[in-house]
Amino acid sequence: MEKVKRGGGVAMKFRAQVLVSLKEGVLDTQGKAVRVSLKNMGYGNVEEVRVGKSIMISLEAKSREEAQKQVEAMCDDLLVNSLIETRSLTLEAI
Repeated sequence: MEKVKRGGGVAMKFRAQVLVSLKEGVLDTQGKAVRVSLKNMGYGNVEEVRVGKSIMISLEAKSREEAQKQVEAMCDDLLVNSLIETRSLTLEAI
């Protein structure tokens, strides 16, 4: 874990991974298209495909709690549409 000195004190570096997926019951047209393509390619045993996204964020914060709070705010403000998507967040010090 690398600590970086900033004007107001010591900041630590963190890496966050946000996994975003559609909520159950929301039609996943991209997932359906991938499933059809896989079946056409000979993967007949594929029953369902759900497509999501993985977002990696590197940031500096004074504490793990501050980093977590900032990434959650990023998700709420921009990265995740809470009406149709869910998120899973992991955070590690680097």
